[in-house]
Amino acid sequence: MDKRLKYSYAEKKEQSRRGSVVLVSLLIFFVLYVSFTSFILSMRSMESDSMQPSIHAGDRFIFSSYLLYSPDIQRGSVVLFDMEAGKRRGLFEIALDGITRFFTFQRVSISKRENSFYIKRVVALPGDEVSMTNFVMRVRPKDSPYQSTEFEISEKHYDITIPQVPALWDESLPFHGNMDPVVMGEDECFLLSDDRSNTNDSRNWGPVPISSIKGRALFRYWPLNRIGAP
Repeated sequence: MDKRLKYSYAEKKEQSRRGSVVLVSLLIFFVLYVSFTSFILSMRSMESDSMQPSIHAGDRFIFSSYLLYSPDIQRGSVVLFDMEAGKRRGLFEIALDGITRFFTFQRVSISKRENSFYIKRVVALPGDEVSMTNFVMRVRPKDSPYQSTEFEISEKHYDITIPQVPALWDESLPFHGNMDPVVMGEDECFLLSDDRSNTNDSRNWGPVPISSIKGRALFRYWPLNRIGAP
């Protein structure tokens, strides 16, 4: 051991000060990180194949965490939907979850609400009328007399997976691919899976409130061969 460090009070005090600076710096860093990922940007991993063919399980995205409705959410936008948006999380849970997700590269979350988050695509906005024919949505925008397919009216290009339905599967049976017209409320939108065989979306939930959308996908950063805007 350095004798100067062993016998010098000033040197020991300086070493203690440096250690305190490091700890305070780490604390400040994590506070800023948690604040940033809670209110500005967040990173999320796609956990299922419900958004194929455009998005695959394991794809990772940067989402905006703070949204104003217009113009961030558009028809065709990929968004993060919180099924339990009305339930508040404590600051300690938010902080611990943010730190856990940081050190595990978004693979692990300690939040009990993690299973309430879904990545879906916006098909209709407030005031729109939507219906479905053979798994393809038709949208009549608010105050418009005309109806178009979801692809014609979307701000973004995307594709969908249409399941093969048995010939005898008529409209009296569930998941037949057709839906009667539904009009969105003033604070509602319609979210769908790109893989239309997966019905864990507004076909089951109904229109969802804008306030339950917690982020818009800005950038896919993994895998590298599909990096870019979603």
